[in-house]
Amino acid sequence: MFWFMQGLCFLPVFLVIWSSSTFVTSYLIAIFRKDVDLIFPYISDTGANPPESCIFGLMTFISACAGAATMYARYKFVEKLNEGARVVRPCLNKSALVLGMLSCFSMCIVATFQETTITKVHDAGALLFFVSGVLYIIIQSVISYPFGSSTGVFRARVVISIIAALAFFPTVICAFFVKQTTLHRDKGDQDYPFHVASAVCEWVVAFSFVCFFLTYIDDFKLFTLRVHTEFEDLS
Repeated sequence: MFWFMQGLCFLPVFLVIWSSSTFVTSYLIAIFRKDVDLIFPYISDTGANPPESCIFGLMTFISACAGAATMYARYKFVEKLNEGARVVRPCLNKSALVLGMLSCFSMCIVATFQETTITKVHDAGALLFFVSGVLYIIIQSVISYPFGSSTGVFRARVVISIIAALAFFPTVICAFFVKQTTLHRDKGDQDYPFHVASAVCEWVVAFSFVCFFLTYIDDFKLFTLRVHTEFEDLS
């Protein structure tokens, strides 16, 4: 059996590969069509115009579904380990699940409402995604040690969480100083430095969130989920 077929580790593997491909594919298409600048566009800029907006929307929806499945599997894994030990508070595990599902839902909002059409809804979805996503990986890092993960995995999760949290604040703060919403920017624009700082940090947060799921691979090799069907006699 190949390593990626052990347990449920195919879930985080698929999620990481597909999500990374989503960002890269839309970026390359947007660059090829000259819809965005080569250097430092926002992630949403690369999925603002068709046909990349169609591809970005479809691939992001699939990423959201894969993310929801992965987060739910992680929730059940922690719940099972916690049955006898009671090391992790159930409310903490449930809070992580709710935040994770919220981040997946907000991904769909970002992909559906392009920034050039319905900006306010798009920005609200993006903010919700970053807030809920960063909080999710922070809580999962707290849960990880000394419970169910090795010290190395715990440290990796903490490092990724710190990077994501530190990059989140300049992403949001600098975005407030960006006045122009055009896809092409000029270095002479007064708000150009804020745009660059916000865009770079946005990419850092996004890929930190994606890379965090790489740390799930070893854990997901250890378990599977099964669906039990029960018929109820209503007569």
